[in-house]
Amino acid sequence: MPLFARMMYNALVWKERQRARRKERPARAEGAEHLDTGERGETMAYWFLRQAGYTIVARNRRARGGELDLIGWDGPVLAFIEVKTRTSGEAGRPEDAVTPEKRLRIARAAREYLHRIRKKPEAHRFDIVSLFWDPQRGFQVRLTKDAFKH
Repeated sequence: MPLFARMMYNALVWKERQRARRKERPARAEGAEHLDTGERGETMAYWFLRQAGYTIVARNRRARGGELDLIGWDGPVLAFIEVKTRTSGEAGRPEDAVTPEKRLRIARAAREYLHRIRKKPEAHRFDIVSLFWDPQRGFQVRLTKDAFKH
């Protein structure tokens, strides 16, 4: 599966380059472009993690406390993955958007998820995948494993 995941990821990176070259605008209503950017980022992160060997078991899992973008096994460790995407540097680094309040909501949702599953993991952690499109350097993805504790 990593070969297929690598091909999908490379195809999505190519598509993002083409979109940036054409300066293509999202098809959403005015003011909702960030939703399209977030969805594209989550899809890119999904395939990036698949090619990195993760087994993704859930996407956009809603819980009382919040939402978990991606949940996946990295070997014996269950990872709760927050995805942050930026198309400009104006708002700072993508991972800086995971505030202490956001971390608390993610941890609360993760506890609920862990309570409901049958197969209990040996360990779990919180990862962040940050995606950034830089017109000069192209598409950049950064995976931070064990990004925070709760």
